[in-house]
Amino acid sequence: MALMKGRLHIGVGGWTYEPWRGLFYPVGLQHARELEYASRQLTSIEINGSFYSTFKPESWAKWRDATPAGFVFAVKGSRYCTNRKDLSTAGESVERFVNQGLAELGERLGPVLWQLAPTKVFHAEEIAAFLALLPREVAGLPLRHALEVRHASFALPEFFEIARRHRVAIVVADHDTYPKIEEATADFTYARLMRSRAEVETGYPAAELGAWAKKAKGWARRGDAFVYVIAGAKERAPAGAAALIGRCG
Repeated sequence: MALMKGRLHIGVGGWTYEPWRGLFYPVGLQHARELEYASRQLTSIEINGSFYSTFKPESWAKWRDATPAGFVFAVKGSRYCTNRKDLSTAGESVERFVNQGLAELGERLGPVLWQLAPTKVFHAEEIAAFLALLPREVAGLPLRHALEVRHASFALPEFFEIARRHRVAIVVADHDTYPKIEEATADFTYARLMRSRAEVETGYPAAELGAWAKKAKGWARRGDAFVYVIAGAKERAPAGAAALIGRCG
């Protein structure tokens, strides 16, 4: 059996969610310690608040210090960069986003996720121009980027080649309506599992978790892999991520 070439990081989106209190978080746990707790049950968390707001460097440093060695954050890019008519005009916003304090995460800094609107249609020149704006480092730390597309027009070899040329991962989206694209376009893989069900304790049934674990281990044999149980029945996301970690070993 081939050995893993990269590291496998599995987690959820965010760490502040009231329904997790008493279900995932122990009763009585201080809210200020929720990240500390979550980062010791999971191996990664996707920071979603950065999509809506900017944070001071002190906040990024605080999140770094609350988590153990080996834990990695993914960071969701600002909507002011991606929710625009012409993505090629996002340069100033991208620079402002990257330099708000991400470097404070240090070794905890994982990939940046750029999520496009469901209405954003593929235009080759526009997408190529946007990907060219994404910096490869910040304060000496390497930056890796993943792009989540949510319109069927992106399911084209031309888009795959543009992403590959810019070394940007295309997000593998497990969703009822978004295109599910599994193309290796970077040296890492980024997946978002968005179909968890409330009636299943782990969000995904055992057979489906087994299939995702098999995929995740395959991705890790060619490079780092980041897998997030992110939507659907969000209250089940931590249990789903923990179960997936257990299956991956």
